[in-house]
Amino acid sequence: MNQRPARRPAPRPPEGTPAPAELARMARSGLSGAVRVALWADASLGPGRDGATDDGKATLSPQTAERAAEDLGLTVAQVSADWDTARLAGLVEVHGGIARPGWRLHAWDRDDSAVLRGWVALFDAWSLACPEPAGHEAAAVSEVVSAMPQVLSFLQLSAGPVPVEQLLDLLQQRVTELRTARCEVAYEPAPAAPAVVGPVATAAALTSAAAPADDVAPASVSPVGPAPTEDAPLAPLLDWSLNALASVGALTYGEGQATLTPLGSWAVWVKLEQICVAAQSPAGNIEHAAEDMLRGCAQLRPNAARAEYRAWLAARPVGSAVTELIEAARGEDALLRGLAFEALRVVGAPAEPDVHAVLDEPTLRPYALLWLAEHEGVDPEDAHQALTREEATWLWVDTAAAVADHGEAPLLVRHLESAVQPTVPQLLDEVRAVGHPRTVQVLVALAAAHPDPALAKAVRRAAFQVHTGG
Repeated sequence: MNQRPARRPAPRPPEGTPAPAELARMARSGLSGAVRVALWADASLGPGRDGATDDGKATLSPQTAERAAEDLGLTVAQVSADWDTARLAGLVEVHGGIARPGWRLHAWDRDDSAVLRGWVALFDAWSLACPEPAGHEAAAVSEVVSAMPQVLSFLQLSAGPVPVEQLLDLLQQRVTELRTARCEVAYEPAPAAPAVVGPVATAAALTSAAAPADDVAPASVSPVGPAPTEDAPLAPLLDWSLNALASVGALTYGEGQATLTPLGSWAVWVKLEQICVAAQSPAGNIEHAAEDMLRGCAQLRPNAARAEYRAWLAARPVGSAVTELIEAARGEDALLRGLAFEALRVVGAPAEPDVHAVLDEPTLRPYALLWLAEHEGVDPEDAHQALTREEATWLWVDTAAAVADHGEAPLLVRHLESAVQPTVPQLLDEVRAVGHPRTVQVLVALAAAHPDPALAKAVRRAAFQVHTGG
């Protein structure tokens, strides 16, 4: 009998890591300027106005920036910088060229996890926080961004100040490995770097592991154009990287050395933990296609299923993962449709354009409307208000089909209580009219399961009428 290998424990938080509440306090302090500008925009620009994005680049218009600077007692440069930080941290979201407050802004004062996820999103986007130095090839910049996770992991293991010369040696070694892996330069042993064991070897994979379900994607990109020359100077790029990481609060940098902040050390641990999750999914579905993964999650409890979704998503690019999930939702199995959108909830903001794109598909529209309502901050219990009566009825039939195919009879009977119609006759009238392809099967199964003979007879009659076109 095949046995699954024992699961390896995820890396533990660094010794002395502050409690989550203290980390959230640090993150709130570091992002206070971004929150202030985001709150000003929410109150002063109002919903649906485009004063923040008139250039199509999601930047503040000059007039709006001057107005904010005057109201907040800041310079225009400070307002623009805080606005950019707010976007990177998910405090401000841009939809179709219009900026609006993100869900994290609304949860900022009451939800520590939202604060920390926002800071991790900013940490992931560190290479966008500061302009890259001029005069360097794009491929060289990309290589340095790809190599920095190993540098950060070494800083975490060092648990204290590290000389920049030592970090430069490690960076040069990692860049050489990247170039060798692409067979762009002949391999030559790099100068001996500090002995590093444990998670550092794994840290090189940080740039390919996905960030949390609704966060900003890592900022590294594939090299474009000719490969950088072998002797391209890396010191200026390391200096830029350390300054950018310092600007987001991940480390302190000065006097020829760098030190991770408590937030930075915790974030590196979070990334290493994600790699461990991606390497061994709880239920073993990580290598399966979306449809098989969803089937494997059908019998799991909600928390276990979400853990499986996170592991599956962490192992593949977010774009292709979202495409796979939506394709699985288009199938005939209504259970997979519901589970696919549950997995898309774990993806979060990066899935929004694809979810918007399926609003014209009748089969997916109710699910997409609920997803979008919840994504915009509507309480899940109230999200059904985003549906028309017809859409809610269609969704009721689709969900009933999932229960009939995969659930037990009592569950199908209880499903009656979730209908928006106040009476069973009214429900049957609207179910017949909605035109769901599984209507007959659902009604037959419900009639067979319901203990009330009179109601079961009415449901069977309705199934017969749908079947005969009556």
